[in-house]
Amino acid sequence: MLTDFTPWMSFLGGGLIGLSAVILMGGLGRIAGVSGILGGLFTVDLSGALWRLAFLAGLVLSPFLYRKVTGELPDFAVTNDVFYLVAAGLLVGFGTSIGSGCTSGHGVCGIARLSKRSLVAVAVFMVSAMVTVFIMRHVI
Repeated sequence: MLTDFTPWMSFLGGGLIGLSAVILMGGLGRIAGVSGILGGLFTVDLSGALWRLAFLAGLVLSPFLYRKVTGELPDFAVTNDVFYLVAAGLLVGFGTSIGSGCTSGHGVCGIARLSKRSLVAVAVFMVSAMVTVFIMRHVI
């Protein structure tokens, strides 16, 4: 399954992700790592719950804002196999816990800060993704 090449929309989306990371870092001194933001809602100390909820609400509501501006929702496809969805969610959760962060925290914010740990983490993410795609498309 190939997707359409959309350089301008990709550039705009990447810019908005970067802008949100800068606003969060500049405004609150926090890294825009989605797994850490979500995980912080499940702790005893809920002092940062409001900004966390606002950030996550922005993620959920963004496609509807896109629809309001363009008149259409972005195309996307999700497998309807519940086993794969649950397995993927568990693997991502496990991976973010042992990697001390997710692709947004390491890939967007960590690399921008020239963090060596994030550079290694992103390399591991990418290799793991390539191996997974190869296995899913050519082995299974």
